[in-house]
Amino acid sequence: MTTTRELAEFVQETSYGDLSPAVRDALKRRVLDSVGIAVAAAEAESTGVVDRTVADLEDGGPCTLWRRDRGASPVQAAMHNTALTRYLDYMDSFLAPGETPHPSDNLGAVVAAGEYADRSGEALLAGLAVAYEIQGELAWNAPVREKGFDHVTHTVVSAAAGAAKTLGLDVEATRDAIAIAGTAHNALRVTRTGGINEWKGIASANAARNAVYAAMLARNGMEGPRDLFEGQKGWQQVISGPFEVDLSPGERVHDVMTKRYVAETYAQSAVEGVIELARSEDIGPDEVAAIKLETFGGAKLIIGGGEGNRYEVETRAQADHSLPYMLAAALIDRDLSLEQYEPERIRRDDVQRLLRLVDVTEDPELTERFEAGEMPAVIDVTTDDGTTYRVEKDAFRGHPRDPMGWDELEEKFDAVAGERLGDDRRDDLVGTIRSLDERDVADLTALLA
Repeated sequence: MTTTRELAEFVQETSYGDLSPAVRDALKRRVLDSVGIAVAAAEAESTGVVDRTVADLEDGGPCTLWRRDRGASPVQAAMHNTALTRYLDYMDSFLAPGETPHPSDNLGAVVAAGEYADRSGEALLAGLAVAYEIQGELAWNAPVREKGFDHVTHTVVSAAAGAAKTLGLDVEATRDAIAIAGTAHNALRVTRTGGINEWKGIASANAARNAVYAAMLARNGMEGPRDLFEGQKGWQQVISGPFEVDLSPGERVHDVMTKRYVAETYAQSAVEGVIELARSEDIGPDEVAAIKLETFGGAKLIIGGGEGNRYEVETRAQADHSLPYMLAAALIDRDLSLEQYEPERIRRDDVQRLLRLVDVTEDPELTERFEAGEMPAVIDVTTDDGTTYRVEKDAFRGHPRDPMGWDELEEKFDAVAGERLGDDRRDDLVGTIRSLDERDVADLTALLA
């Protein structure tokens, strides 16, 4: 049975020097992906709500609020900046059979801790490695979705660990930070069931804020329930059940996927497939009689109707968790990017009509293949003349089996953030991230102000 001390000792013992060159490179690519998304998300209404709330609560502070002209405490910076990396639903995902968290949700917390403590880029990468590893191991070995808890229940633990590492806490203080975070902040799955609203895109920011606050409390001497996982009425007994983790120096980062399209994680293969089919067969939306998607259990459950009606789509939060909407918009526009989530696009008659022709079913064989590491999808598009076109996918570009390299990630970065940054700022930001282990955290945050 995993213990709280086991996680704390792992955090304490893992250093930048323990990270392989491949892990270091993968973590830097995660940073680039997340930062590009954050730049684009600064203009969203819901992230604006977070910004206004932070402004109401604080007047300045030592940590940068990304894309704003002021600072805040590390706690509020973690909240604000994580909202940016997460809100657009374009972030990375860890693929485990029973849980799909977003490890990039840790970045805002770890950067805030690193900026506050004036750490190096090497220290930042070590903190990220710890957070990615713990989140991946918890998702794989201790999924909580079926118990009714949201995946940010993992995030608050992993982000507290990453923040503790970056702040330089010792083993006992790290144990306290993890204990406080994991005891006090367990989120409910209702966030992503039924009628989804804007909190879906902000919940992980709240977890990041709570994680940094727990780490700051521990830094100043607050003790927590040090048997968080193993104790009576603790995490394993109440939330997850018994589990064991097998922690490595950040190797779990290689099991993280990059989203090619602005869509929920489980939609990536299906969206890629329907776009390929629409282009290759020149299928127009007016000639479509039916779209059938056979998929795996998690996709049917979360975005295919298993946890609520996915045909009533009026908002962005509903659209990016609706397979019918995503497939319909992707077939019509032959793309699924930020433009497809503009309110006027969501409400347009063409996509509202077509999404009601989408049928999503679970195939147990595809569920087995997903649990073995694929992301399968079988799409049939039938036209009015009775012709059926089929495409079958086992993964997508950006899946751990087919990862994106620096060139593709820079293309994605430019697509979402390029127009919002001047050429010099863009080049400086990409160059700083590529050489992060030769820089300080302050070098990165100065370019994000």
